[in-house]
This record gives sequence, structure tokens and C-alpha cells, in this order.
Amino acid sequence: FSNSISNFNKFKSKYLYKNIMELKMWKKINQESEKLYLNCVNKNLTITTAESCTGGMISSAIVHINGSSQIFKSSVIVYSNDMKSKLLNIPIDLITKNGAVSEIVAFNMAKNSLKILNADLSIAVTGIAGPTGGSIDKPVGLVWIGIGTKEKIITNKYQFNGDRLEIRQKTTYESLKLANKIILEI
Repeated sequence: FSNSISNFNKFKSKYLYKNIMELKMWKKINQESEKLYLNCVNKNLTITTAESCTGGMISSAIVHINGSSQIFKSSVIVYSNDMKSKLLNIPIDLITKNGAVSEIVAFNMAKNSLKILNADLSIAVTGIAGPTGGSIDKPVGLVWIGIGTKEKIITNKYQFNGDRLEIRQKTTYESLKLANKIILEI
């Protein structure tokens, strides 16, 4: 019986630790969202997102901030290759040749969403959140983030660890952080 209690306590400790870590990450995401809101308001910028692996988590983080309708125009979730092509005008042969999780696709997602959705800044993400879908060349946790402005498009590659939620949270956090950095350069 004491062994069962010991196992339960280990499980409970691991579960509590995971929940605490998730809450800390949500806090960091909210802080970056608040910074993004203030930076956009101060520079009179509007923002849009094109999301794949995050499935709307970035736009959700932005609209979590009171007053976000001042800066947030729209979002498109383009989870499938077909939708990346249809909604963001990314040639399907480009996606097929390079893979959906590639620098060129992230670049085009940022560039085209900026134009199609008519905003001053775009955040685009494409990645492999797992736990399946990875390969040797493109492992689980591989993410490309693109940030677009009317002047430039930048792309950054990341390799995150963790489970599906953790990878999506880390992608959300890093995309907001990168957007804030770019805004301060405008």
C-alpha cells in the first residue's frame, strides 16, 4: 500500500510541475501580447496572423488583451497545404518541393498574409508540433516563424523540445517576442 502512495505522490508531483510550467509559459505569452499591443498602439500599426502548427494560439493570445481590436485585423489558420495554397496564394508546387515546414513557405505566408489581409505587420508560423509527423530532416519541434512588414520579411528557424502543447506555446511566445523586436526597429 505504501508503494502505491509513493507512486501516486510521484505522479502528483510530476503533474503539478507540468501545470506550473504551463502556467508560467502562459504568463510569458500574455506579457509578450501586452507588449505587442502597446508597441502597435504606439506606432499606429495593425497586425494579422497566418498560423499552421499553432492553430490560432497566436491570434488568441493577441485578442486576450483588452483593446486588441485597435490593432488586430484578422487571422487565417492554414493547417493543410491545400489551404496554404488556396487562401495565401502559395504555389502548391513550392510547398511540395520544399515541404510545408520550410523557410520559403514561412516567408510566403508572412508576405502574402500581409498583402491579402491588409495589415502593417504579419506573424506567420509553420512547424511540426508532434508527437508524430517528424522525420530525420524535419524533426518534431521544428518551426519556422516569419514576420512581415511593408519594408521586409524575416524568417527564423527554431527547434523546440516538449510535448505538443509546449511546442505550440513556445512557438506562440517566440513569434510574439520576434514581432515585438521587429516593431521596435520600425
